Amino acid sequence: MLREAIFHRPKNNWSYAYNRQTIHIRIRTKRGDVDWVTLLHGDKYDWHEKGHDTCEMKVFAQDALFDYWQVAVSPRFRRLKYGFRLHAGNENLWLNEQGFHEKEPANPHLYFEFPFLNPADVFEPPAWVKDAVFYQIFPERFANGDRSNDPEDVEPWGGEPKINNFFGGDLQGVLDHLDYLQKLGINAIYFNPLFQATTNHKYDTEDYLKVDSHFGTNAVLKNLVGACHDRGIRVLLDAVFNHSGHTFGPFVDVLQNGATSPYAGWFHVREFPLEVRDGLPTYDAFAFEPHMPKLNTENAEVQAYLLEVARYWIEEIGVDGWRLDVANEVDHRFWRRFRDVVKAVNPDAYILGEIWHDSLPWLSGDQFDAVMNYPLTEAILDYAVRGTIDGRQFADLVGSLLAAYPQQATEAAFNLLGSHDTPRLLTLSKGDKRRMKLAAAIQFTMAGTPCIYYGDEIGLTGTQDPGCRKCMEWDEEKQDRDLFGFFAGLVRLRGAYRALRDGSLEILQAVTGQSTMAYLRQADGEQLVIALNAGKRKAALSLQLPNGNGPGEVGVMCGDGAAELRGRKLHVSLPPLGFAIVHLDSLF
Repeated sequence: MLREAIFHRPKNNWSYAYNRQTIHIRIRTKRGDVDWVTLLHGDKYDWHEKGHDTCEMKVFAQDALFDYWQVAVSPRFRRLKYGFRLHAGNENLWLNEQGFHEKEPANPHLYFEFPFLNPADVFEPPAWVKDAVFYQIFPERFANGDRSNDPEDVEPWGGEPKINNFFGGDLQGVLDHLDYLQKLGINAIYFNPLFQATTNHKYDTEDYLKVDSHFGTNAVLKNLVGACHDRGIRVLLDAVFNHSGHTFGPFVDVLQNGATSPYAGWFHVREFPLEVRDGLPTYDAFAFEPHMPKLNTENAEVQAYLLEVARYWIEEIGVDGWRLDVANEVDHRFWRRFRDVVKAVNPDAYILGEIWHDSLPWLSGDQFDAVMNYPLTEAILDYAVRGTIDGRQFADLVGSLLAAYPQQATEAAFNLLGSHDTPRLLTLSKGDKRRMKLAAAIQFTMAGTPCIYYGDEIGLTGTQDPGCRKCMEWDEEKQDRDLFGFFAGLVRLRGAYRALRDGSLEILQAVTGQSTMAYLRQADGEQLVIALNAGKRKAALSLQLPNGNGPGEVGVMCGDGAAELRGRKLHVSLPPLGFAIVHLDSLF
């Protein structure tokens, strides 16, 4: 065994409370290097008298270099002392806090500990998120339902999107099209910022407690939230707490009064006066944008203001959570206070951070419920859309993501294929709907909650911002109704099978150099196989089903492939850039 590859440490994603009774223990080994791993575990106060129990660990994920093993334990007294026995060929190793041993260590005090499963420490994202399908709305471009609040320079609907133009989208427009969203089947909406601001994107907040006058009023938003709730649709707002806009009252005061302003400590000022020198502001800002000054969230007054904002929209308007813009540039202490305030008002509120990279420091249960899963986005696009990685490489990336976080964080992850910050999915697919559908099929069958960016479901195209922020097309003759039916079908399928929402995920086949791959999702007796072909030629897969499966029926629930069961092998035929979601019936 390659000892240098073996890794475990208590807490984080290696030993954590999955719920109030269950602890997950994980260990990493070199891929293919270890035959089996046994967990030795017991109570730390009676190990000497009663000894320890053992249970076999299973590989739950793999990446290019490692196997990741996991086991669930429910200790009677909510505390755990544990160690590992690893076996490969004729070699046995024991691992405890002091390292490796050729024989089982006798002193239990030197084993790892999970000291106590305190209910307050259990990371519990809202249960409803696993069952949600989100729809992202960029409010200025979705629908113009009230022309009386249009900006003065509003342009005709459907024109070319530019960085600084307006088309009059508003909240009434969303209210007018709730029937459309219900036909699509989504049950959650994520809105880009709604608060008073000067731009069309509204990420330069002027007033955090007021709906932008071009979108409507606070009362209209409350009406919209109520109408959504009546239809079983949750509502997530965008919070821009990293920075404000240049017309935000406190910033205007500092611009006018400099260091003597009572708000001087609200921002990160390097030098007064506030100005732009040689292209750079004398204060910290989002990127290098002078009109987006960074807020000092360590300042007590800033904290009090923003935490009141967090409370107000949930308690007074009834929204169901927050998406947090540029979340990794705000200090951790503020986010811990933010979570306490939000969860005190609504324990079921969803707190979603915008972080594009590894996010473990924010996902321990004291800050966010989930993050926007851009690493999965890029993996899916590289495999299904760009064609730059093969099936094995894609499977390895999925495995590394499964191992990166506690399981409940993965189950609540926000899985997207495009947004207001990225080129449109159909444009990335170079107009090939097969690639688009393949990517969406993966998105909807992965752990986490999927999100559809408005208009993707009817074939909107567009390059990077501002191209990806086109007006929604409401003329059905100009909509791609085939795509709409496809997305609506995926939404229904995900809702029909729990295995697709929070079931286990097992890679069945992924071979280096081949564009095919397949994985199994299962939960409570449901089993679905997802077979994929990202290549330009038709393909056939012969998949060995896990032990325990017996004779039964198969049916292709979605996709353009065909499947047949022969004994314990599932044979799937796929066209180029095709997929099949296969339901296995009576295989238990």
